[in-house]
Amino acid sequence: MTQGEALQILKTGANVFLTGSPGAGKTHTVNAYVTWLREHGIEPSITASTGIAATHIHGLTIHSWSGIGISDRLTPELLDRIQSKEHTVKRIQKARVLIIDEISMLSGDVLSMVDRVCREVRGSELAFGGLQVVLVGDFFQLPPIGRRGASISFAFESDAWRALNPLVCYLLEQHRQEDDTFLDVLTAIREGTWDHTHVSEITARETEGSDLEDEVPRLYTHNEDVDRINEEQLQKLKGASKVYEMESSGAPTLIESLKRGCLSPERLMLRPGALVMCTKNNQAAGYANGTLGKVEGFEHATGNPIIETADGRSLTIAPADWAVEEDGKVRAKVTQVPLRLAWAITVHKSQGMSMDQAAMDLSRVFEHGQGYVALSRVRSLSGLHLLGWSEHAFSVHPDVGRMDKSFRELSEAARGAFTILEDNGEREAMERNFIQAAGGSVEPIGAPKKKISTQEETLELVRAGHNIPEIAKLRVLTVGTICDHVEKLKAEGTLSRGDIAALIPERLKKHEDIVHETFSKVGAEKLAPAHAGLKKKYSYDDLRILRLTYA
Repeated sequence: MTQGEALQILKTGANVFLTGSPGAGKTHTVNAYVTWLREHGIEPSITASTGIAATHIHGLTIHSWSGIGISDRLTPELLDRIQSKEHTVKRIQKARVLIIDEISMLSGDVLSMVDRVCREVRGSELAFGGLQVVLVGDFFQLPPIGRRGASISFAFESDAWRALNPLVCYLLEQHRQEDDTFLDVLTAIREGTWDHTHVSEITARETEGSDLEDEVPRLYTHNEDVDRINEEQLQKLKGASKVYEMESSGAPTLIESLKRGCLSPERLMLRPGALVMCTKNNQAAGYANGTLGKVEGFEHATGNPIIETADGRSLTIAPADWAVEEDGKVRAKVTQVPLRLAWAITVHKSQGMSMDQAAMDLSRVFEHGQGYVALSRVRSLSGLHLLGWSEHAFSVHPDVGRMDKSFRELSEAARGAFTILEDNGEREAMERNFIQAAGGSVEPIGAPKKKISTQEETLELVRAGHNIPEIAKLRVLTVGTICDHVEKLKAEGTLSRGDIAALIPERLKKHEDIVHETFSKVGAEKLAPAHAGLKKKYSYDDLRILRLTYA
């Protein structure tokens, strides 16, 4: 499934499990959905399973949002306490959409606790009290951990998951890994089909740490290794130190959660020459979470550090905020220079990052998925440097492997069902109904009275020379929606047959004759007969595109 298709499903208000491999675009899709909700006057409740993940999305942990805190059982006494907290009750009752990020690290028991709290507070026996619930994550990554490190049940094993029965949107595009060989290795790990050839591709990257430049960040499985290496490397530098202390404001408990989740330390000590990593996304300033650099010096007027990035750019890094937002208001905030020492970092804290290169010691991997998370941080085999290795590094949880096939099948079924709804015009009606039921505005709030229509936006991209799939990707819409626009533009006489022919991707042009012949036999108004007549060799999207040049 593409990001655009997943986004269109989310807009109908369906409960969704959004998944896919690292770099497939899960975060991008969720951000696009949150933007769309806010444009229509619907404020989502944005949460995550861990403090680190929560800081990335400016949200609460699901434990804090629901009021369950650190409890591992929902006793009658705890439920009474939650229902006596006016702020928590109001938050849950006002909610319309609940997003839970990094669902792989949330246990089934905790998910069921949240489900029951929502039902009780909202006075509804529907799953999660009738909220739209969007679960985001990849179960091949780090699993939930119980007290004293004991592994516990996955979210998909819970009664709450079964009651929610989410549609699965499995994103299949890849936006991180840059070479096919490396992608093949990562895919083999996910599918449990890896063999000695895949292992040899990884072990061929073994190297001695002393052979590497200091600028290459190290990933380790244990905190003590990370702290030791960063301190040793910093002390080797001779320049004067500059210290940045974290500032905070807001609710004390939320501040502590932000501090635990923030990848920048409370007390950041830097020296010229220090290897650092950016800990936030700031496209306007030229850096992202995971951008590597070296401290060149400090700005005279502000004292802010100046770093040279790995690609040679010079950036001044100003302090940034990590905040907990609710109903559009900031409830707590910490402010720190968004950097951390980056000679070494734990695999756990690297989850969610993309790196050009990294050296990793996987000899002490102790958890399913830990090696996979580390390997999938880098974009290519050439950026991977292996300091240590064990076969457990390729291990993924067997229950996850079994479920993955089911998730893929469910995703394809959801895609097919929504393709038919799109074809019949029913999906847009579902979208309008959801907006109204959630108390939103069908027309985007604050939209100018005179604005370019969605059809005109498509026309501009047509005239820029893009084909149908490219336009769908650029606009984060489905192929079906773009085809609808093109059909209307054709009917208006805005596009000629020649214009439309130019919209067909090269890979499909050689199939036009056989598909058009089938259309002539079974009709083209509905795509299901042609899909069956062609023995399902062509996707509904391909058929919809080729229908544009038929008759």
